[in-house]
Amino acid sequence: MRASVNPPFAAGDRVLLIDAKQRRYLVTLAEGGEFHSHAGFVPHGELIGAHDGAVVTSTRNARYTAFRPTLSDFVLKMPRGAQVIYPKDLGPLLLLADVYPGARILESGVGSGALSMTLLRAGAEVTGYELRPDFAARARRNVESFLGEAAAARYAVHERDCYEGIDEVGLDRVVLDLPEPWRVVPAAEEALRPGGILVAYTPTIGQAASLRATLDGSGFAMAETLEVLHRTWHIEGQSVRPDHRMVAHTGFLTSARLLGS
Repeated sequence: MRASVNPPFAAGDRVLLIDAKQRRYLVTLAEGGEFHSHAGFVPHGELIGAHDGAVVTSTRNARYTAFRPTLSDFVLKMPRGAQVIYPKDLGPLLLLADVYPGARILESGVGSGALSMTLLRAGAEVTGYELRPDFAARARRNVESFLGEAAAARYAVHERDCYEGIDEVGLDRVVLDLPEPWRVVPAAEEALRPGGILVAYTPTIGQAASLRATLDGSGFAMAETLEVLHRTWHIEGQSVRPDHRMVAHTGFLTSARLLGS
């Protein structure tokens, strides 16, 4: 059985600090650095060399528990210029697209790289199309900083418009986060292998409906559209009830599978 790996924190690592009120702070450790908040500061030196679960105290006696951030933590806290697909949608999207190690995926609309990191973490080889050079550069940085060089080697981002076509052929999956994904359907038919899957994230139901109408007249089948609602619960002793606030609508996920010729 492979042993669990839990190396100590080192300079350059990202660490999630959680205070007594469960507030979260993402910190990049540096030699001689300090984490500052309204509750004083914590020298990075107290974290470098420590492990997951370490507790440190600020100069004003605030206690923080330190953990390596999960992918979900990083997606919510990472540097970004574009709105990200949230973790509640990223998990179902992985299953809808049936992402597996080695899958060749075309992703268009990479934004800040949240979806890219999710696909790469699952072992896929990802080619990204992104119109904006600043978004493309940020996505590359986020991927390499969180997943490392090995994952970044499976990630190629091209500054180009997916509406103008897809150069790749024999793809296993096409994943879209675009305003008009229906415009990519003809190109996706040519780029995907038979049995390949297309998945699109759209903020509005009108966009999803337009995509479904185009899919109905294409070589794709088994189309479905869903949304994911995320409701947490308050559990404290005998007080058990749904939380007053929930993450309801963020977007719609539409998937379809390409028929054989």
